[in-house]
Amino acid sequence: MSLNAFLDYLLLEKKYSPLTVNAYAKDLQTFFEFLENECDLKDVNSVNYPEIRRWVVTLVESGLSNRSINRKVSALNSYYKFQLKLGGVSVNPLAKHKALKVKKTLQVPFSETEMTSVLDNFDFANDFEGLRDRLIIELFYSTGIRRIELIQLKIEDFNLENKTLKVLGKRNKERLVPLLPSVINNLELYLTERNALANITDFDFMFLTKKGVKIYETLVYRIINNYFSLASSKVKKSPHILRHSFATHLLNQGAELNAVKELLGHSSLASTQVYTHNSISELKKVYLNAHPRNNK
Repeated sequence: MSLNAFLDYLLLEKKYSPLTVNAYAKDLQTFFEFLENECDLKDVNSVNYPEIRRWVVTLVESGLSNRSINRKVSALNSYYKFQLKLGGVSVNPLAKHKALKVKKTLQVPFSETEMTSVLDNFDFANDFEGLRDRLIIELFYSTGIRRIELIQLKIEDFNLENKTLKVLGKRNKERLVPLLPSVINNLELYLTERNALANITDFDFMFLTKKGVKIYETLVYRIINNYFSLASSKVKKSPHILRHSFATHLLNQGAELNAVKELLGHSSLASTQVYTHNSISELKKVYLNAHPRNNK
């Protein structure tokens, strides 16, 4: 069974995004090349765990992070599960593999003060790029949308009458997210400038460059990093930190965990719970300030 059959399975049956499938393909190709060059093996279905272990050791020695190595091994594990399902192998050689330990890093969200500083106090240019950048920041913070989800947004996804946004998330799962009045107002201002561009190639897509083509990942990251560098001293300033800020601030204000889960497009509550550490910090402050037995 070829690699292409597995990738088609991920794309068509598992409904993985093209970007995710491409990442799987690259990770598996790395393993296949290792087998041929270092183990003189061409049949990936005849591999035993010792060969995989050698590959993992090689990746560790190359300086790759444990998180990245685990991702590559996870892709290979999915491949062997697929082969096991179709009878390509009788045993999954990764059945007893244990993932490498990964140090948990705490994502620090922007504070409400930092968000206010950027959205309310920063003087965005009153032109196409200024209006676009402000709207992008507002959408990230008011909807918790992922970067790739924002890039793929189309004009038809915005329902101004119902004040909702249709978001196509992981595995093509759709969700509706409410739009704040300020977002709708800035959206209308942006659309006026957008539709006045001289040349538009990707007309269906909401967010474009000045050349009229769909925005891309590095540009979105650069927009967030540039603006928040003026308001925050935090080391990491990325679209994901805005998603993190969205969830944390909602929870701090008493939002129910399940509701935040739906807004974020998480498939399980466990994914949403990683955002609760900051709301617990807020609860501690309230508790310590309010409890009569605490020495203020």
